[in-house]
Amino acid sequence: MKPISRREFAAPALAAALAAKADAAQEGAAGEWRNRQRGMAYRRLGRTGFHISEIVMGGNTISPANWEHVLLALDMGLNYLDTAPAYGNGKSELGYAQVLKARKRDTFFLNTKVSLWDINRTKLYADLFASLSESEQKKTQRLAQEEMERRGVLDRDYLGEYFPSQAGELKGAALANVLARRYGGRIDRGKNYKQIILDSFEESMKRLGAGYTDLLMCPHGASTPEEVSRHPEIFEAFEKLKREGRVRHLGVSAHNDPAGVLEAAIGTGVYSVAMVAYSIVNQKWMEPVLRKAKRKDFGVVAMKVARPVYNGRGNGTPDDPARVKLIEDAMPGPWKRPQKAYLWALRNPNLSAVISEITNAGMVRDNLPLASPKKG
Repeated sequence: MKPISRREFAAPALAAALAAKADAAQEGAAGEWRNRQRGMAYRRLGRTGFHISEIVMGGNTISPANWEHVLLALDMGLNYLDTAPAYGNGKSELGYAQVLKARKRDTFFLNTKVSLWDINRTKLYADLFASLSESEQKKTQRLAQEEMERRGVLDRDYLGEYFPSQAGELKGAALANVLARRYGGRIDRGKNYKQIILDSFEESMKRLGAGYTDLLMCPHGASTPEEVSRHPEIFEAFEKLKREGRVRHLGVSAHNDPAGVLEAAIGTGVYSVAMVAYSIVNQKWMEPVLRKAKRKDFGVVAMKVARPVYNGRGNGTPDDPARVKLIEDAMPGPWKRPQKAYLWALRNPNLSAVISEITNAGMVRDNLPLASPKKG
């Protein structure tokens, strides 16, 4: 008798897992479709009207030396590419520039970000903090700590612990919020909140060799709701670029306090999309706001779906057995742990997609079948 291959063994389990996913967009659904292929399921990205593949391409490891697997993903039906100036210090955008040369621009949706915005804001207030008296420093630190504790944003499972500097970013942003309320008049808002967006965008377009982007996310990595709700300069820069036909929709990304940032973005009425940390570990914080996003027709792409249960980057933080058990219990089957995390998340009807840091052709072939349409 011929032995059963792993692929043949996994096929029935995959079919069952696909059947458990939330419904994809129907073939005739209104909206904007790009690169539609029979082997890929697509969902509507909120009020943008974009129908994007259930798994989208993360750009952190894309570079001029590592981009050809993106073409394979496009061939399989993926249609959303994500990048940022911070990824490889511009190398990601330069790598995607090769994709733009190889494929027509209207066959995929493109998102880039403004990576310097929140970094610049935090540094400005860190410098201001250093100029204060010791007693005033202690007061602002206490107020920032009280705010973080009130919101519960330092809870280990909510924080996620995705990278070593994450907690420091959160604390820096919280301190900046306190200082902004007390000393915000000292900041040149036009230069530091608006012009930095316009300058970053121009540099991104040069690296990408693109005339426009479908989405621009600012901040790239908001840590607090205040960063999206109290800076009209972001909206002014976006509206300028939108009028010029160079940006179509505004988005935000957030590792820290993703529920708070998402809810604030929805409340502005200006943002259309958020890419936020969501996983089996932080779901209890995220679910109520994800339901609200769906009601408000607000697009959500889930990131860091696999990171809490799989340390693929090998950054020295061992996998947490309790977290691993969560996903193994929820998704028994023959898949790799990141695949289980993606399949778990795609059950959620309030998500438009999950983003995967796909680094090579093998990962393309591993992950994109999880975004196949349901059978029957």
